[in-house]
Amino acid sequence: MATELGPTPVKEPASGGAPVRHAPKGVGEDNVIASQGRWAAWLLAPTIIALGIVIVYPIISAVIMSFQKDAGLDPETGLFVAGGAAGFSNYANWIFQQCAAPDGGTVACPPGTLGAQFWSATGTTFFFTIVTVTLETVLGFWMAMIMARAFKGRSLVRAAVLVPWAIPTAVTAKLWLFIFAFEGIGNKLFSTTILWTGSEWPARWAVIIADVWKTTPFMALLILAGLQMIPAEVYEAAKVDGASAWQRFRMITLPLVKPALMVAILFRTLDALRMFDLPYILTGGANNTTTLSILVINQIRQGFNAAAALSTITFIIIFLVAFIFVRFLGANVVEQQTGAAKGKK
Repeated sequence: MATELGPTPVKEPASGGAPVRHAPKGVGEDNVIASQGRWAAWLLAPTIIALGIVIVYPIISAVIMSFQKDAGLDPETGLFVAGGAAGFSNYANWIFQQCAAPDGGTVACPPGTLGAQFWSATGTTFFFTIVTVTLETVLGFWMAMIMARAFKGRSLVRAAVLVPWAIPTAVTAKLWLFIFAFEGIGNKLFSTTILWTGSEWPARWAVIIADVWKTTPFMALLILAGLQMIPAEVYEAAKVDGASAWQRFRMITLPLVKPALMVAILFRTLDALRMFDLPYILTGGANNTTTLSILVINQIRQGFNAAAALSTITFIIIFLVAFIFVRFLGANVVEQQTGAAKGKK
């Protein structure tokens, strides 16, 4: 008997004729797989090269610049210097900067220094992220539950819900700037006299309201996609078993929509951590609304290398948040589906 690694097996013809020889099992499959792999590499090469030019090269350049000094006047000699190697001093100035105290120790730096600006912007960025993502998740889930139902005019409702998300962010910021003006629609409608962009908390809530109005449809769209993947038979079986609406929501909807929900929260969180144009146009970063992205842009006007260090720190923060979501909070949908498929086998 011939084996796969032995001589080529020969099949005797049923009624005369020459014997038929077959290729060893697996040889043709290997050639096809190798050919497909080469074609895939050639087809992906342009995209990989483009991503390398657009993404990888700027990141590497920013990291290199972050370890160099900014050109400027040397405080000891008063002469202009071109910069040079700075080591980790740019990072230390942003994160660990301490100012000298009269007694010879160190104290927290005043608001104008780099360290104080960084921690203030970091706190503001995470405050905006937590509040906006929480509100957008709750409202988006509610809107998705409504859009998932079958009713007359559902298509019109879905199109209307997506309008705010389709508007460019700069246009949205200008729109809400007019609404929050002292003589704007907001104060006229509620008969208030709030100077929304003139003090800290009104300015913060102005940014939050505008951002929630703008990006809640994005959350609703992703959650709606997850809701539509749930079979209707599951709800019908639960109704037959006597499950209440709250029990169906808690035991069926939430577990089955969790992958889409976590992906929506992940995308929105990463986007909120990079928030720039909305608060920049609404408040200009004043009244404690300066985010990390705004701080990077402001620092570029004073020194590229220090701004590169700050942008690298911002990138690391966003990467760590994404890693936590994917590794510990269940946002790794691909790995979950792969594991589920292996479990079924």
